[in-house]
Amino acid sequence: MKMHEDGQWKDEPRIGFLLLLLIGLNLRPFLTSLGPVLDKVRLDTGVNYGTAAFITSLPFLLMGGLAFASVILIRHCGERSALMAALTLLGVGCGARLWIEGGGSLVLSAGLAGSGVAVIQALLPGVAKRWFPHRINLAMGLYSAALVGGGALGAIVSPWVSEQLDSWRWGLALWSLPAFMVLLLWYWLAPSPPTPVSNDACSPGLTPFLLNRRAWLLALYFGLANSGYSSLVAWLPSFYREYGFGSQSTGNLLAWMALFQAAAALLMPCLARKSKDRRPVLYLALLLQLAGFIGFALLPGSYPWLWVALAGSGLGGFFSLSLILSLDHLHQAQAAGTLAAFVQGVGFIIAATAPWLLGAWLDLGGNFVSGWWVHGGVACSMLFLSRIFDPDGYRHAMGNLQPRLRTAAHPERL
Repeated sequence: MKMHEDGQWKDEPRIGFLLLLLIGLNLRPFLTSLGPVLDKVRLDTGVNYGTAAFITSLPFLLMGGLAFASVILIRHCGERSALMAALTLLGVGCGARLWIEGGGSLVLSAGLAGSGVAVIQALLPGVAKRWFPHRINLAMGLYSAALVGGGALGAIVSPWVSEQLDSWRWGLALWSLPAFMVLLLWYWLAPSPPTPVSNDACSPGLTPFLLNRRAWLLALYFGLANSGYSSLVAWLPSFYREYGFGSQSTGNLLAWMALFQAAAALLMPCLARKSKDRRPVLYLALLLQLAGFIGFALLPGSYPWLWVALAGSGLGGFFSLSLILSLDHLHQAQAAGTLAAFVQGVGFIIAATAPWLLGAWLDLGGNFVSGWWVHGGVACSMLFLSRIFDPDGYRHAMGNLQPRLRTAAHPERL
């Protein structure tokens, strides 16, 4: 594939968009496929609510912790090799679910797949910014829509396959096939970066961001507002099983949520493309989240499809917009990608605690409704926090970080 010297696509940009889309589609089925068959898994393996929640939380913890490690990994292995290794881990982790016998092996499979997803998610925003610097809203919107759209596939297909084959293991393991297929496509189609990414000039490392207040604020913002997604993926099926929904029906609810996530993840960045100020659309996304969680808490049995659609729209739109917001803060692609990795690293660790805390609350005799109220309160808090993200203040917010990164990336300008 031909590219400009600075790493932008020179021709056939559709191939680049296709790769982003296909990788995105593979990043959520291993998570959303578990919820609809969780009761069967618990019956066969004997895991309690806390362990079941940990199986969902673990990938999010890995998405956080390994986002930091990916910055080091890309320096030593290169972007192309790191992504291929991550796709391999994802495929192996999904395939390993075919031989699950107990809670330990289920946790191990989630760890392998989650490790692969963690590296991919940390690296792709920087790749997208380098490939399409002037079309980043479209690139990140497409990637985010594919990511949550893959969640819809996992929620619909896995329970159907499980019922057809009378085996939840096959329903979970089938996602290894598309992971290995996209691995082959990445090897065949993806170009190598134009300059060695091991060069410190192109990759500033995490240290500057550890000392920057705005980087931590972006990470907190990303993590808290996305924590609702991890809770819903883990517990929405079990919540509606209490209202008489079957496995396929709860899977359909997750898929319905993911479809609205995908639509919002693609459309909301388009709404924000004509302005550098992302806040109006961020307000919209958070208000939709708030409406969905209030619906779950007050009238869950009356209009489940409406509440799922509202929450999904808010979560999907926020995910893509929050990543774009992070990338907006820095112009240089590698530096912006490293900031996005930092934001996701801290943010996913925060998001990982939500399903575990709710699961622990259930084991203590609590109920789902109080958890939905907490997530509604988080959405309200993030509405107020959004006010500070004025694009005119990005340079000031990054302090002297941006000038140092520009100097590092272009030492000849000294």
